[in-house]
Amino acid sequence: MTAFNIIQLSEFDTTQKIIESLSNVCTRAVLFSILGESKDATMIAEEIKISLSTVYKSLSMLEDLALVEVNRFIISPEGKKIKQYRSRISKVEITLDGSKPSLNLYPNAKLVQSRDSA
Repeated sequence: MTAFNIIQLSEFDTTQKIIESLSNVCTRAVLFSILGESKDATMIAEEIKISLSTVYKSLSMLEDLALVEVNRFIISPEGKKIKQYRSRISKVEITLDGSKPSLNLYPNAKLVQSRDSA
């Protein structure tokens, strides 16, 4: 049987992928900029002063990890469909016990409230 090294194991570990993505300051800024309200990528880029391509890359990664969701679509004056994103989490706790990380994600209360009122 083939033994896997730590890098090979972590490629398939969702917790590890989330921790790695949140270790990036731009990704964290994107995630928490859409905590209180939905925003499109252009709004996020202007607000936190990073490039639009970095915002799109971060949003794609966060969406793949189910940390953000597309809340709604708006139609631009040119007729283009624009995604509005919102954070699914409001708080993250990462703890280490030896070499094993533990991840606690807390739901976005505003997201839960808006679903309850719908």
